[in-house]
Amino acid sequence: MPLPDLAPPLRIDESLPFHPVRIAVLTVSDTRGLADDKSGDMLVARLEEAGHILAARALVRDDVELIHGQVRNWISDPLIDVVISSGGTGLTGRDVTVEAFRALYEKEIDGFAAIFHLISYMTIGTSTLQSRACAGLANGTYLFCLPGSTGAVKDGWDHILKFQLDSRHRPCNFVDIMPRLMER
Repeated sequence: MPLPDLAPPLRIDESLPFHPVRIAVLTVSDTRGLADDKSGDMLVARLEEAGHILAARALVRDDVELIHGQVRNWISDPLIDVVISSGGTGLTGRDVTVEAFRALYEKEIDGFAAIFHLISYMTIGTSTLQSRACAGLANGTYLFCLPGSTGAVKDGWDHILKFQLDSRHRPCNFVDIMPRLMER
C-alpha cells in the first residue's frame, strides 16, 4: 500500500517582506575538497537562490576538534545567523559532526530530526535510520547538521530549511524569533 501524501500546505505570505539571513556552510569530509564539494555547492546555490547571504564557507576533515573549532568561531561571529553542515552524520567511526555540534548546543531542535527523517523516509525508505541529522541553537545561532549526500541536502533544504528560514512562512518560522533567541 502506498504511503499517504504527508506534504503540508506551503504557506508563504507574499504580502510580508522577505528578510535574508546570513548563512555559513560547512562541509565535513576526509575525501572531498572545495573543488568537488557537490553538497556544499548545492547548499550555496539553494540559499542564494532563496535570497539569503552566504556569510562563510569552509571544508574540514572528520575531526571533532576541527569541526568544533570552526563552528565555535562562526557562532561567536555576530554576522552569522545560521550554520548548515553536510557530512559526518552517519554511524561509522569517522562520523563525528553530530558530537562536535551537540557539544555546542544550548538547546536542541528535536523536531528538525523528526521531520528530516519523515521526508527522508519518503525518498530512501528505512535507510534514513543511518542518518543522525540534527539541529540546535548556540549563542543565538541556528545550527543544522545534514548528511553529506546531495539527496539529503536537497531533502533538508527544499522541504524544511527553505521554508523555516523564510520570514514569510506561516504560521511561524525560525526568522521571526531570531531577535528573541538570546532572551534570559
